[in-house]
Amino acid sequence: MAPLAKGRPPFRADHVGSLLRPSALKQAFRRHAAKEIDDAAFDRIMDQCIRDVVAMQEEVGLQVVTDGEFRRGSYWGRFVERIEGFEIKEASFKFRNDQGHEVAFTAPYANGKIRRKQPLALDEYEFLHGVTKVTGKITLPAPSTMHFYRCNDFADKAAYSDVDAFFADLATIFKQEIAALAKAGCRYIQLDEVAVALLCDPGIRDVIAKSGMEPDKLVDLYIDSINQAVADCPPEVVVGVHMCRGNFKGHYLGAGGYESVAERFFANTKVNHFLLEYDTPRAGDFAPLRFVPKGKGLVLGLISSKLPVLEHVDALKARTHEATRYIDLDRLAISPQCGFASTVAGNPVTEADQRAKLALIVETARAIWGG
Repeated sequence: MAPLAKGRPPFRADHVGSLLRPSALKQAFRRHAAKEIDDAAFDRIMDQCIRDVVAMQEEVGLQVVTDGEFRRGSYWGRFVERIEGFEIKEASFKFRNDQGHEVAFTAPYANGKIRRKQPLALDEYEFLHGVTKVTGKITLPAPSTMHFYRCNDFADKAAYSDVDAFFADLATIFKQEIAALAKAGCRYIQLDEVAVALLCDPGIRDVIAKSGMEPDKLVDLYIDSINQAVADCPPEVVVGVHMCRGNFKGHYLGAGGYESVAERFFANTKVNHFLLEYDTPRAGDFAPLRFVPKGKGLVLGLISSKLPVLEHVDALKARTHEATRYIDLDRLAISPQCGFASTVAGNPVTEADQRAKLALIVETARAIWGG
């Protein structure tokens, strides 16, 4: 048994990262894009909104805070904007909800050799560190984000005819960014891994197979890509991987339990802990947690960031107890299943709903583990 270390991430009450953009920030994004306000004015509004949302997280009792990803248009958008060699194209998949409504989205595409032309999230951390007294977490899209969404048409063949060369260059970018974050004092980095979770969905596996790729080989490729990305990460920096089935305006991309990937992914991915979605039956049961190695922790995403209804402490305690059939309680923490706003648009919940859910996480964690 390897219990979670006190004062070191993940905390018993954690959260995935993105938070609802307040109306002032949404308006500032629109006005800045229309050139109605300059960069300096835009930055002043954004900085104040970040101060406010950090204060909210501290007020509800969280020991870990983020800047809500407020500087990003989407969870991966800034990453692509700041890397030379990427453009945006249409994705091969669509988001959907439980009513069958579908929404198209976009994906990264490498039109040339990729390189880190400037820091990706370093400025986010530096500002966050200056406005909080608790642990600041930085989220980054997992390497697979830059490859999976367009199936096998992820890059111009003139730039990358070989997928290994693409991921080698991508690993270099991650290593450079992680080194800069660590030097600045960042001690908690989260990689948002969507592709491996989607490869649990039989329908998506069929789409992948029809495009000429082998789903199981992709799982191994994406595990290796994470390991390459964090290979030089200093031991004092905790790395978690959030496995996500897609999160856009209350919609999702895939369904299916973790069983088909769990043994390989949990055992072979060289990170400290995993943050898993478990807010709906689409996530399957807790049996795959038996594969989480003894030295790794797990954050149960039991609270929905997609729906406004507030869960009950007793139900969350019961779900956590159910998970202990497969993993010891001392290795567990809880969180929402995903962020509240993977894009500026956000999920169909209010800021009051969001605050109540974050406070509920803290309340439930104290009810389960004390403190």
